[in-house]
Amino acid sequence: MAEITKDMTISEILRTAPDVVPKLLEAGMHCIGCPASQGESLEQAAMVHGIDIDDLMDALTEGQD
Repeated sequence: MAEITKDMTISEILRTAPDVVPKLLEAGMHCIGCPASQGESLEQAAMVHGIDIDDLMDALTEGQD
């Protein structure tokens, strides 16, 4: 799996690591197809949705070691 950073846009994440879609949805980020996701970083999207970015990063990178 490609490395995911909180500075990546949602669209970059979907392109490089599409297998994280279920984890994003589970976290409450249902904006995957939203036009804003094209230019919004993961950190910005998390803030808009009231999701702690550190918790989200832990969930997205879980099992990558």
